[in-house]
Amino acid sequence: MRLANPRQRQPAVLGTKITMSPKQLRQLMVVIVAVLLAIGAVAVYSSSAMVSEMTYGDTWHFIRTHLAAIFIGLVAALGCLMLPFARIRNVAAWLLLLSIGLLVLVLAFGQQVGGAQRWFRLGPISIQPSELAKLALIVYLSDYLARKHTVIRDMWRGLLPPLVVSGLAAGLVLIQPDLGTALVMVCVCLLMLAVANADARHLLVLVAVGMIGLVVLIAAAEYRRRRMLAFLDPWQDPQGIGYQIIQSYCALARGGWVGVGIGASLQKLFYLPSAHTDFVFAIIAEELGLFGSAAVLTLFTLFVACGLRLAMLTDDLFGKYLVCGIVGMLGFEAMINVGVVTGMLPTKGLPLPFISYGGTSMVMNLIACALVFQASRYGERRTAHPISQ
Repeated sequence: MRLANPRQRQPAVLGTKITMSPKQLRQLMVVIVAVLLAIGAVAVYSSSAMVSEMTYGDTWHFIRTHLAAIFIGLVAALGCLMLPFARIRNVAAWLLLLSIGLLVLVLAFGQQVGGAQRWFRLGPISIQPSELAKLALIVYLSDYLARKHTVIRDMWRGLLPPLVVSGLAAGLVLIQPDLGTALVMVCVCLLMLAVANADARHLLVLVAVGMIGLVVLIAAAEYRRRRMLAFLDPWQDPQGIGYQIIQSYCALARGGWVGVGIGASLQKLFYLPSAHTDFVFAIIAEELGLFGSAAVLTLFTLFVACGLRLAMLTDDLFGKYLVCGIVGMLGFEAMINVGVVTGMLPTKGLPLPFISYGGTSMVMNLIACALVFQASRYGERRTAHPISQ
């Protein structure tokens, strides 16, 4: 049966739903990412200028690094767009092996910051291997699921191998320790398995086991137990473990409907820790208010919706799973970050995609967007010109 060309659309008439072509969806996603990057640059400068001045004697230190990461990420993204899409799939296993090797090395030779050993320090540059591992795992799972989609409902032949690989990668990240990133990797793996039509009973068992494992991990570490208690009642220890979330509440409350104005935040003046990294959304809410923060959430929602629509219009299985995995990863990270800032989730060290200050995460997120566009364009070409199997 001949497949329909997704670029061909019926004329819109009164009473019909207007749809967007894959090209239009990609263009909209580019605009969304550009707006998020612009909002992030303003928010990072506003929230980091005083800290930068006190630490480095230069109000521009953090924003220069942030803009440099955006520039490097855009150059890398353009490079990915120029690569043949088939080559990306061919290096999936090697990319995963490289990332796992780096995760092992960082445990032995990485720089320890705040009790966590997650970074390689190369002069003025810090590299976080877990950011590469997230994307490498998605590329690998996409390739595996595309090859094994006919047996994915079989527990031993189809489902077990990706679970072992995902568990290994997430386990190495967890040892650093970085529960937030490991949790995102597990959630993305389950999402991709669901999209690949894995047996629902198997997935329910995995979710149940995962929830039990999460409870055990929280109970086994004192600092995680304290974070959970702070999540339940931060005012029990307002000057200790509950301090950060209480200061985030203050920023959200002070912002009101329309905010106090760009640059007028008080919480960034050494009240709210990590104001330019994990809690930058609180500063956005304080300076731009409910309307501004709702606009940011709307942009993320549109990004995820466009990505999922692109996945539906992508004929190539590898590309379909790749788009779902990447969009799911960015969506989960945004959801968890906002949940932490608003007190709906326990504190986790996850940045807000495209907005939070960060080097490796920014570069990898922009590369991930390029892979989404590549997968969509390749799948569109295959649909327009079906290839005989």
